[in-house]
Amino acid sequence: QVQLKESGGGSVQAGGSLRLSCAASGTTYSNYCSGWFRHSPGKERVGVAAIDGDGSTRYADSVKGRFTIAKDNAKNTVYLQMNSLKPEDTAMYYCVVSEYGCSWSILAGFGYWGQGTQVTVSS
Repeated sequence: QVQLKESGGGSVQAGGSLRLSCAASGTTYSNYCSGWFRHSPGKERVGVAAIDGDGSTRYADSVKGRFTIAKDNAKNTVYLQMNSLKPEDTAMYYCVVSEYGCSWSILAGFGYWGQGTQVTVSS
């Protein structure tokens, strides 16, 4: 059974940085697509960043140039480095993995999800 555990969330001021981590058990990131979604109250859940088994990455337009996704296959952990944080980045961030593909819709519909970690950015 795949289990994901996020960590690294917290509260920061605008312009600050956070690094989220997602440790996996029951699967290996090397063959799966893994990604991060976020959900804010009153807004839809949206994909933020994803990294495929071959290391290719994709980002939401709103975070390009500020967020970086990376994975350490040896540690079975995926990371989301978030720089230049803005108040609009405030959300619950979820780690997701899928063996079926790496599109936002596949990750959202056919992935394993973690419990989430809260990120709060104050102005």
